[in-house]
Amino acid sequence: MDTNESYEIMLKLETLGLSTTHIYPVFVFGTLIYVIIVFCNLLVLTTIAVSKNLHKPMFILLLNLPISDTVGATAFFPHFVSSIVTQNRLISHPACITQAFLIHFYGAGNLLILSAMAYDRYIAICCPLRYNAIITPQTLIKMIISIWLISFSIMVTLILLLARFKICRMNIVDLYCNNPSLLKLVCEDTRVNNYYGMAGIVLLQGGPLLIIIYTYAQILRTCVMTNQSDARRKAIQTCGTHLVVFLILQINTVATLIAHRIKSASPFMRRALGVSVVVFPPFLDPIIYGLNSTELKQSIKMFLKRSFCSTKL
Repeated sequence: MDTNESYEIMLKLETLGLSTTHIYPVFVFGTLIYVIIVFCNLLVLTTIAVSKNLHKPMFILLLNLPISDTVGATAFFPHFVSSIVTQNRLISHPACITQAFLIHFYGAGNLLILSAMAYDRYIAICCPLRYNAIITPQTLIKMIISIWLISFSIMVTLILLLARFKICRMNIVDLYCNNPSLLKLVCEDTRVNNYYGMAGIVLLQGGPLLIIIYTYAQILRTCVMTNQSDARRKAIQTCGTHLVVFLILQINTVATLIAHRIKSASPFMRRALGVSVVVFPPFLDPIIYGLNSTELKQSIKMFLKRSFCSTKL
């Protein structure tokens, strides 16, 4: 597609169907949710960065989650809330592709980050004596680089396969741009894209799921066998938190992708599931981890207290 031509193309996102009386309340609510997401994720990110007692592999891996969540929320919310108040659901083709890339990049990144965190908990609980030998600083750096490199390369390829087509339709069937909705604008043969998309789903959804199943089965076995009730309770609490976060993202993402491939699926349900993928994980992740991780919770309180005291001075 010619670059200049693509910049002239304006796509229309699905209308919100808001009455005049609901526009400003929904705008305020959406803006408030975005501000809370950014604040909470930046709070977790900054706390881990400045607190030396949190410079451990588990929290270094967790550090990547608020980064990914902020990317996903920022790709969606600013355009969404501005379109509410302006009642303008148009978006340029390049901006739409950029939004699709960032949202898919966020989703893939989150799944891989949660998989790495599950592996870290597995080693910590099942092989505690070998933990420092296995999860070395070099290993940790390799894991983090691999997470972002795999996510970036898979999503860049996905978007490049998509961007090679000329579009023949202008109406996006979702409230934001994503690969399935953009493919529906194409009138050419998209079998290669569909095959690559299915392979990506198997890799990015199936891979983390297998890792979670294996690591948690081993963790559960270790917790059942151990005689230390306090250690067992702490392990189950930590892993339970992680599992809740993973399932929220996994179920919402799978349901959304399946809904796009079932023609009889309710459009309203598909859009609701799609929005839930970019709203609930970024909103809930910092709250769930902040409340359930005693070390992180205490460090956040200390950080806020220091920040408040320094502001008063």
